[in-house]
Amino acid sequence: MRISFLLHNAYGIGGTIRTTFNLARTLAERHDVEIVSVFRHREEPTLGAPAGVTMRHLVDLRRNSPTYDGTHPDYTKPAKVFPRGDGRWKQYSRLTDDRIAEHLRTLRADVVVGTRPGLNVHIARQARRGPVRVGQEHLTLDSHGYRLRREIGHRYALLDAVTTVTEADARSYRAKLKLPGVRIDSVPNSVPAPSVAPSDSTAKWVVAAGRLTRVKRYDMLVEAFAKVVAARPDWRLRIYGSGDATGNERNALRSLIEARGLHNHVFLMGTANPLEPEWVKGSVAAVTSRLESFGMTIVEAMRCGLPVVSTDCPHGPGEIIEDGVDGRLVPVGDVDAFADALLALIEDDDLRRRTGQAALAASQRFDPVRIAERHEALFTELVAQGANGRSRGRVRDTLHRTRGAVLDAAYSLRYKAADVLRKGKSA
Repeated sequence: MRISFLLHNAYGIGGTIRTTFNLARTLAERHDVEIVSVFRHREEPTLGAPAGVTMRHLVDLRRNSPTYDGTHPDYTKPAKVFPRGDGRWKQYSRLTDDRIAEHLRTLRADVVVGTRPGLNVHIARQARRGPVRVGQEHLTLDSHGYRLRREIGHRYALLDAVTTVTEADARSYRAKLKLPGVRIDSVPNSVPAPSVAPSDSTAKWVVAAGRLTRVKRYDMLVEAFAKVVAARPDWRLRIYGSGDATGNERNALRSLIEARGLHNHVFLMGTANPLEPEWVKGSVAAVTSRLESFGMTIVEAMRCGLPVVSTDCPHGPGEIIEDGVDGRLVPVGDVDAFADALLALIEDDDLRRRTGQAALAASQRFDPVRIAERHEALFTELVAQGANGRSRGRVRDTLHRTRGAVLDAAYSLRYKAADVLRKGKSA
């Protein structure tokens, strides 16, 4: 098969980029695979180009490049196709509308895969009939605002399939959206086997990793670890990750660490790439999030032989961790329960070792080969539907494109009215 992924920016860093690279690299062992990045701002991908995968880009933002697009007259004009409800909307433009449309019009592939809602909308609206059209959801339906959910509910009806990273989110898509004829499957993210030996469970370190944002609730982790230190002052905590440009969350955590007298026990380590060598320096991993669309760090830690203590937040942890077997699940926001779960593993060397070994074994189900096989089976089945599926699709396309034209006109009138109102208030 010829498989084409459409990615926001393959040259940055993030969970969607990492999991797309993992999947593309594995599929490329058996298929012709390309990644088309809407934007390119540097010479080489930060995560390294996946072996065997063709890399292309549509908009060049390298200032010293002869094909630099930052001065193109359409680069500053707001996008009309990329939906406003997608959080990346301000980065898109009339130029991206045109470049993506041309790419999809001329694409010769069996399957085209979008990797965020805005790009899935492009594929639904602009991809020619022929390739199987798959939209991936790397967050959750409920995490999107009303405007984007409405766009998804309408536009995704033109896709052949939607994949989510948890079954809980797949159920949400099936229950809340009416997408007749659209296949909705859950396929988790993949994590490769680490290149280092797994943890031996003897180091007296707890490890956490992820962006320093409020949703990760690192404040709760620090509070819980203060209780751990009161019982076991020989244990320490490392937190890996960077925050936003303001540094507000990092500063708040530093203040909390100082206020709790934990400056010799809790360390903000910044970013680390790769993270595997840091995971295996610890013996227990901690996740205190109030929301996880999947939980890549949970799987990464398990693949390194660490049991994970995690909040049982929506949606991912409960589908990854088997409570009491390969980790622990505790109520969201419960500092005492989290501290108790950490201490149970810290104070029982044999339990910690056995739970870590169980985590290592259980995490093999997220190996890229196994996950790629599930995507491959879906793609193969949809491609094999052939002419019958396509003829039904053409009827569906006609109905929804007619409805889409009406919706586009309504949106246009709404935005024009809003502009007139704003101008009137400023006059």
